[in-house]
Amino acid sequence: MERTEQLRMREVHLQLPLTDTATRTLELGDAVFLSGLIFTGREGFYQQVFEEGLEPPLDLGHTCNVTFHCSPAVSEPHPGEYHIPSVTATASFRFAKYVPLLLERYGIRAVIGKGGMQEEVYQTAFRQHGAIYLTTVGYGLGATYGQGIRRVKDVLWKDELGLAQAVWVLEVEDFGPFLVECDVQGRSLFGLANAEVNETFEKLYEGLPQPALKRLGEIILPTEEVL
Repeated sequence: MERTEQLRMREVHLQLPLTDTATRTLELGDAVFLSGLIFTGREGFYQQVFEEGLEPPLDLGHTCNVTFHCSPAVSEPHPGEYHIPSVTATASFRFAKYVPLLLERYGIRAVIGKGGMQEEVYQTAFRQHGAIYLTTVGYGLGATYGQGIRRVKDVLWKDELGLAQAVWVLEVEDFGPFLVECDVQGRSLFGLANAEVNETFEKLYEGLPQPALKRLGEIILPTEEVL
């Protein structure tokens, strides 16, 4: 089994929109910085497109093929003038049922978020469409990521969804770092790390006595125990 200590962490700077060649050169654990256009997507975006049946109001596949599951800290000091000094990722698993359709229909090559996504989504959607998942690095870096935002190129569906849920088209430069959590083969950085943790965790159960209260459902199987 491949192990995390065998991975190389390279610093990679990519121009957007992403090409198939660029995504296929990335490896698990690479620290990626992006320059070009990205767009944000939260519940409002996915509901508009996949529940209401509206077409996205921008050319995703050709001009803006990277999306960010995030909550921009937006201020509007004057009408139509926006300032985003900080941006924080939101958990991507919340949008898992929509992401496969997003990749299939609109040619999205990279999804940015936090927490990763389910193995099934990686194998059936990301691997199939040659897309990658990029994760933010820990908490408290919202202002760091904000430094990579050069300007708001456009804001879409603001009246319908409000500032927090609107689709923000952002021009970014050296925007990052983001870690490659899922590569185009569907391999997961978090998956590798979890497997290594489980190896150590399972050893803690070796030699444990039989539970005194097993008649009440007490178990000592690490694969079945609920934490």
